[in-house]
Amino acid sequence: MRLPLETELRAERRRLLRTLAALSDEDFASGRTLCAGWSPRDVLGHLIGVDHVLAHYRPWCSLAAVNRRQVDRARRRTRRQLMAEAYHWAERPAWSSRLAVLIALGDLAIHHQDIVRGLGLEHDLPPAVPSYILWDGALLSGRTNLRVLRYRVVPTDGHPPLGPPAALAPAEVSGTREALGLWLAGRDGLAAELRFASGGPRHSAPDRPGAGVGGTS
Repeated sequence: MRLPLETELRAERRRLLRTLAALSDEDFASGRTLCAGWSPRDVLGHLIGVDHVLAHYRPWCSLAAVNRRQVDRARRRTRRQLMAEAYHWAERPAWSSRLAVLIALGDLAIHHQDIVRGLGLEHDLPPAVPSYILWDGALLSGRTNLRVLRYRVVPTDGHPPLGPPAALAPAEVSGTREALGLWLAGRDGLAAELRFASGGPRHSAPDRPGAGVGGTS
């Protein structure tokens, strides 16, 4: 049975793998990403691990610890082994990711941009993908830096505003859905692409590795 947005999830996973397949071995293993301390290999290891996060999670372990195990596992595999696993992951998403597809898709799209932007690659996006980034960024912000509660978030490329009503918001931030979503998710460097109507960027704690479903940055 194909669930809503499942086709889009597979398409974005394939798009990520095309990006990774085009990287040199050096960039794949140690290239810069927007996830502090993580290379493209590490990001891929985390994303593959998201399909199994429920199986590996233990109440006494933090999700950050689960993320570290995912990344450590990926670092023990060759590029060929990891990419072979990733092609299977792209075509056969786990039920947990299919049922929570909006979260999984947003997390995936954010991490794809972590790689693309970190390496300075072209980052043209399919029309719907920036909205997934914005929604997941808002969700992450609501449980981490609270930017979505402290700013009226105004996309300039065709999405209704998020956050408090204009009359209640102490400040307003505008920009593309992609840049806003990444900034809401804790990528502070994206503030340079945004417009702040009053005051300036209010930075929270520095980014930490492992954004998204299983992470905290």
